[in-house]
Amino acid sequence: MRRVGVIGTGAWGTTLAIVLANKGFETTLWEHQTERAEEMERARENRAFLPDIPFPFSLRVTTNIHEAVAGRELVLVVTPSQRLRENVRAISPHLTPDAIVLCGSKGLEIGSLKRMSEVISEELPEGLRERIAALGGPNLAREVARGLPSAAVIAANDRAVAEAARETLNTATFRVYTSNDVVGVELGGALKNIIALGAGANDGWGYGDNAKAAFMTRGLAEMARLGIACGANPLTFVGLAGMGDLIATCASPLSRNRYVGLEMAKGRKLDDVLAGMKSVAEGVTTTKAAHKLAQHYGIEMPITRTIHAILFEGMNPRQGVIELMLRDPKDELEGMRGIIGS
Repeated sequence: MRRVGVIGTGAWGTTLAIVLANKGFETTLWEHQTERAEEMERARENRAFLPDIPFPFSLRVTTNIHEAVAGRELVLVVTPSQRLRENVRAISPHLTPDAIVLCGSKGLEIGSLKRMSEVISEELPEGLRERIAALGGPNLAREVARGLPSAAVIAANDRAVAEAARETLNTATFRVYTSNDVVGVELGGALKNIIALGAGANDGWGYGDNAKAAFMTRGLAEMARLGIACGANPLTFVGLAGMGDLIATCASPLSRNRYVGLEMAKGRKLDDVLAGMKSVAEGVTTTKAAHKLAQHYGIEMPITRTIHAILFEGMNPRQGVIELMLRDPKDELEGMRGIIGS
């Protein structure tokens, strides 16, 4: 029997643990709070984030980091992006030399502007740095946990690592593809959360489907421009980690980032919206990091810039819409010609 460990008991981390345990793998889910771990073990479900989704027999919850990681062939790290570094630092001494570390977190570290795999690499022994992979795609946790048909992509620099992780995660209802574009898969997963904030506001204001489709499409163009500047394959952004994840996150009522935009469109303050949420809306912190990253590379990202101004600079949201609509008209492929062809 394969042995796997999952670090992080949010909705997505718990879902991945359930998927793996349902395959019959000995799966350990790590929770740092003793009271929460004991409650999940007793209830055999995660009532806080995935109520009414029972744990399989082979899934155990523990607060012992060594027990969660040691001897595990695959370790999934699925924590909020701004706490990823401290969690990887904690598991690093306990990893076996041939373990695969698969990151399911989607975001950018605020201070360093680094992608999640870059953060992980800095905290792992050198011998494990080629054993890092990133998971992306349109994966709303509750749908995957219920066994509804879904697809994902795993990216790694080493093809064998991506294929081994794919073999472990792939099921009849969770179809997994592979990629060698770690940069693109990670940036797709991070940046789409910014666009989802605006998509939620669009829905809240009743601007309609034409506006939403246009907004998402132009948002995808921004994602690709920054991704290309960072070294990503532009085709990744029309795949599962780009367009696929963008559609799900902007459209679904299960999307946390869409919810934030929807509530702000009702006139609620950002801090009040976030305070009432159990889960982290990664788009908020990602907006800060992406805004700085775009400035670093000299990339034009008007949607990201406007959302940054609304969230952190006091811009009136409706004024932001007006400014976006009144920008000088341009060629649709502005900034990408010569890279993706003409």
